[in-house]
Formats: sequence, structure tokens, C-alpha cells
Amino acid sequence: MASDEGGEYELVYFRRLDDEFNKVNRFYKCKVEEVLKEADSLTKQMDALIAFRIKVENPTIEEGSMSHEQSSSSDGSSSHDEDDAEKEEEKTKNQSNNTNGNVVRLSLLEVLDHVKMNNTSETPRSTIKGFLKVPRHTELKFTRENLRKVEERLKRAFVEFYQKLRLLKSYSFLNTLAFSKIMKKYDKITSRSASAAYMRMVDNSYLGSSDDVTRLMERVEATFIKHFSNANRSKGMSILRPKAKRERHRTTFTMGFFSGCAAALFIALILIIRARNIMDKAGRQQYMVTMFPLYSFFGFIVLHIVMYAANIYFWRRYRVNYSFIFGFKPGTELGYRQVLLVAFGIAVLALCSVLSNLDMEMDPVTKDYQAFTEVIPLGLLILLLVMLFLPFNILYRSSRFFLLTCIFHCIAAPLYKVTLPDFFLGDQLTSQVQAIRSLEFYVCYYGWGDFRRRENTCSSSGLFNTFNFIVAVIPFVARLLQCLRRLFEEKDPMQGLNGLKYFVTIVAVTMRTAYVLDKGFTWLVLAWVFSAIAAIGSTYWDLVFDWGLLQRHSKNWWLRDKLLVPSKRVYYLAMALNVLLRFAWLQTVLGYNLVPLHKQTTVAIVASLEIIRRGIWNFFRLENEHLNNVGKYRAFKSVPLPFNYDEDGDKDE
Repeated sequence: MASDEGGEYELVYFRRLDDEFNKVNRFYKCKVEEVLKEADSLTKQMDALIAFRIKVENPTIEEGSMSHEQSSSSDGSSSHDEDDAEKEEEKTKNQSNNTNGNVVRLSLLEVLDHVKMNNTSETPRSTIKGFLKVPRHTELKFTRENLRKVEERLKRAFVEFYQKLRLLKSYSFLNTLAFSKIMKKYDKITSRSASAAYMRMVDNSYLGSSDDVTRLMERVEATFIKHFSNANRSKGMSILRPKAKRERHRTTFTMGFFSGCAAALFIALILIIRARNIMDKAGRQQYMVTMFPLYSFFGFIVLHIVMYAANIYFWRRYRVNYSFIFGFKPGTELGYRQVLLVAFGIAVLALCSVLSNLDMEMDPVTKDYQAFTEVIPLGLLILLLVMLFLPFNILYRSSRFFLLTCIFHCIAAPLYKVTLPDFFLGDQLTSQVQAIRSLEFYVCYYGWGDFRRRENTCSSSGLFNTFNFIVAVIPFVARLLQCLRRLFEEKDPMQGLNGLKYFVTIVAVTMRTAYVLDKGFTWLVLAWVFSAIAAIGSTYWDLVFDWGLLQRHSKNWWLRDKLLVPSKRVYYLAMALNVLLRFAWLQTVLGYNLVPLHKQTTVAIVASLEIIRRGIWNFFRLENEHLNNVGKYRAFKSVPLPFNYDEDGDKDE
């Protein structure tokens, strides 16, 4: 009986093992067939590129002139003396080679008769033309600028295609290794020698025997090195196989040094305030109204950067492919140490600025230079802006320019195609309402206020108070326009619902503005109603659509089937915190205050809580995006090809 049961278990074991192997083999074969088709498409694109290059370098080449050159060269071959037999033979070979080269060029140039430019550039002009349904220009223009754009696009396509081949090769190797280990474990437990026969079957299968991927990789390498790296193999391979970014010890040391300096300066600030009883002096109220909003701006920025560094740490720990999701170039993505270095560097500058400001006010020697002390925060802001826009290849230039590009896309939201980094940054800006208001205060204080005597009329100005709420709407308007753009392009009704969520938020802020200007009870009720609707709708959207949670039929109770964090308590705690910290967001709309604290302190605390909520939201948002990519086998960026062949256009029609 025992042997019969053991035989049944073994039968079940091998049946399940075969099912898993067949699943892996079918998937691999399907993906190899896909890359073979993609390789044919890239080959046709290369033919068009080579012809395009010939036409750009020799714009006068025509079919008629080519045939004329061929006839004249063949006629000239009979004009030599018979005594120079060796020279005659050598020249005849050269002329035949030239003729063959011309024929090849002619056949390549004929390719251009069957292709059109694939104009996929997303600019405000192309967006407006697309909205007005103006036909795009697809005629070939043989200019060096167009050649550069075509080469750049095909270069990116080859890099992505090569990465796909590398992953497929790795997939084949790792699965073969996995089956080998499984069978070795089986042999060890059962004291049998079944692994050799089973692995022969694996090796003879398509997964173990096909060399299509290897041959394709060799072809891609040869083509890329020849046409995109000027036959320089080391340069070409460095592009195709970018080296993993190495962590530098000096980055860790500098980050630790700045963090220690920031902690020491923060403690020194607290001690100076306590020792000199600054909070009990007559100028306390004036300082909190004027200087505190100026310096709190840097606190909000530092806190947000620290939260982003924490996000990167946990994304890496739980293997969330954030660099692919954001579309960073390989090797340019920042690690959490680099991000913390930036955060602590800004913190040190800001704390030094605050301490120098307080010290110069207390020192009798420098007290007469009050105008200079007031300009210190403005100087720090200008310094940070200069560092952000610095064109030199220092201070993480690629990351700075990536950030500036996303900011510009948010400002010009409806005119650019919306990508994940754009609307992700737009969501971050909705949590930085108070920082944007601080920037508005900078403009008012240094532009219209008498900052030399630390006096300003900003808070008593109706125009400033009105704009104080208008600037709070700007991030939500940007997100609304992004949703409308995606609704127009993707025809996805969910984008319309998402835009409705931001529209309700804008209405809530508008109602609050009307209440501040009019102080009517009706405006107050409307502000509360729309703010409550916006808070409830945003919370539901966060949990269900952005995080993918609250699934009734999930095997993980009210979560989702796939979770990256092992502990389920983390998800329940995150959902509870997201709901509670939404009250911090309500403060930015309704402006309620905690009685024991100064108004500016309350605003800073509540704004910080909203930034912390956004940091928590970031992790689960990208976790859900990563799981969606895994479920759809989405591991590569789609790069639009520069040329469209006539048969491709006919198929589309």
C-alpha cells in the first residue's frame, strides 16, 4: 500500500513538473517569436536609415545619374593598352566593385520610395494640430537634423531590443537551472537517478536547445557597433550593456557628514532660542509672521526629499522597478544615499541661514545691518534655483533636468503627452500647497513689502489673500488638465472620473476663497460640503485605484492577491494613516487652527503631515504599478520607430 501511495505521489509530482515546464517552454517560444518579428522590423528600419544617410550625404544622387555613371565607367574600361595587362585587370576589378556598390546604393535608395516618416514628436504645436485634426507631414526631408533624430530614435530602439534579448536569455538560463536543482533535490530525497533523463528532455526542448536569441544578440551587436558607434566595439557595448551604478564611499561619507551637521545645527538652534528667550521677546509675533514662512519653505522641501529617499530605499528592498516605471536612463537613477545627500545639504544651508540671521540680529555690531539679514533667505532661495538650473555636468545634472522637464510638462499640462513621471510629480505638487504659498510670500515680501524694517502689508492685502488660495488651486488644475488630455487620447472613462475628483477639489478651494472674501454662512456650508466630498472621493481613489486595495474577493482580506510587503498589517496601517492624514489636507482648504499653537506653526505642522502622507502614498502607488507591469509582462519601454513602410500603413487602414 505504501509503495502504491508513493507511486501516486510521484505521478502527481511529475505531472505538475511537466505542466510547469510546458508553461515555461510555451511562454519562452512565444516571446522568441515576438522578438524575431521585431528583428525583421528593425532590419527594415536599418535599410531605410542607410538609404536616408546616403541621400543626406549625397543629395544629388538620382537613379538616372547612377545608371549614367555605371555606363561611363564600363565604357572607360576598354581604353587601356594591351601592354598594361596587370593595371587593366586591377582597374577592371575596381570598376566592377564601384558598379556593384552603385547598384547596392540604387537598390537601397529605392527603399525610400516605400517609406514615410513616423512623426511621433510631442510638442505643443503637434498637440494643437492633432486637436484641430490637421494632417501630419510624413514626407521625407533629407536634412542632417532629421538624420540625427532618426538615428537617435533607432539607437534607443536597438538598446531596448537588446535588453529584451538579454532578459530572454537570462529567462532561459535561470529556468533551466531551476529544473536542474528541482531534479537534484528529487534524486537526493528519493535516492534515485531521474535527473539525468529529465534534464536531457529539458536540454532537447525549445527552451534548452534554441539559439535564436544568442544569434539575434550577435546580429544586434554587430549592427549597432557598425552603424551607431563608428565601429568602436567598446563604445557600442558600453551603450548596449550599461554598467551597474557603483555606490561610492565618499557619497556615504558626505551624506553622513551633512546629516550630522544638520542634527548639530538643529540642536544649536533650539538651544539658542531657549537660552536667549527669543520666543518671549516683543519681536516674536513679527518674526513668526515674516521670517518663519520664508524658512519653512526649505523645511517642506527637505522633508519631501527625505520621504522620497525612504521610498527609494523600500522600493529597492522589495524589488519595485522604479527606474523603469519613471523612465530613467540606465545608470542615471539616484539611490537613496544620493537623495539624502541632497536633502541634508539643503538642510545644512537652511539651518546655517537661520542661525546667522538670529545671530546677526542679536549681535550689537551687526544689528545695524538689518537689511542684509533680511535678504539671507532670499539669497538661499536664489542659490538653490541657480544650482537647479546649472547647465554643467555636476550635481546630478541628468536628474535635475529630468525634474525640470516634468515640472514644465505639469505647467503646460494639456500641451504634452502625459506620462507617469508627469502626473506623479503633479500629485506631489498637490501636497506642496504650503510651499507654493511660501513662494508667493517671497514675491510679496521682497517685491512689495518693506523688508528692510521687517514689515509687510501682505497679510492685510485682499489681493494677496485671494492669490493665497488661487496658487493652492494650481497643482489641482494641472492634474485636471492632465486627466483631460489622457481622456482625449486614451478614451478611458476612468480618466474622466479622476479629473472629476480634482475638479471637486478646485470647487472646494473656490468656495473657501468666497467664504474668506464674504464671510457668509452659505459660503462656509458650501466649503465644508465640497471639502468633505473631495476628501472622501480622494481617499477612496487612493485606496482602490491607486493602491489597488479593498478588493472584496481577494485571498488577502480586503487587500489584493499579490503583496510585496510580507506583513499585511503594514497595508491596514497605511490605509488608516491615509484616512487620518486626509484631515491635514482639509486644513489647506478650510484653514482651521489648533488653539495652543501659533497659526504659522499649525500650518507648518499640518503641511508636514500632508507631505508624510504623500510619501506613504508614493510607495504603495508604485508597488501597484509594478505589480500591474509584472502581470502584463511589461518590462520594456516601447520606442516608436522613425519610418513607416507602405505595407504597414495598408495594414493599419
